[in-house]
Amino acid sequence: MRHWRPDPMPGVTPLARALLLGAWALLATVPAPAAQPVSAGSPALNYRLHCMGCHLDDGSGMPQRGIPSMKGVLGHFLRLPEGRALIVQVPGVMNTPLNDRQVAELMNWMLGQWAGPSLPPDTPPYSEAEVRRLRASRPSDVAHERAGVVRQLRQMGYAIE
Repeated sequence: MRHWRPDPMPGVTPLARALLLGAWALLATVPAPAAQPVSAGSPALNYRLHCMGCHLDDGSGMPQRGIPSMKGVLGHFLRLPEGRALIVQVPGVMNTPLNDRQVAELMNWMLGQWAGPSLPPDTPPYSEAEVRRLRASRPSDVAHERAGVVRQLRQMGYAIE
């Protein structure tokens, strides 16, 4: 007894069907390109994918929602060891799927984009090892930590919102 199967290519002539099947068979022998993780992009792309949703395209943040602007002030945080750590320990950075090297590249790119004259001269860039060490500990209250860093920076004479 023969079972009925629907024609997968109704209305296609036998010659066209043979050509299509041959083309599909040929394509099946071509290896697929290796998939690249989206996060393997440039720091600018990684910023767009992982940070821009809160900090906006220009780094201005949304202060009305508790997301501070980085423009012209980000470098001041590097004047204090706890401020330098805090930049890497904010929730978005701690929870990103980026690896430590990519985070270091992203932090250095952000400093170049938005720190401006707030960046202390001769400030060393973030390294992969430093990011790994800083991401190994998570502040229990980031807002409280930031407030403490901002208070210290204001006492040093730096205007931070």
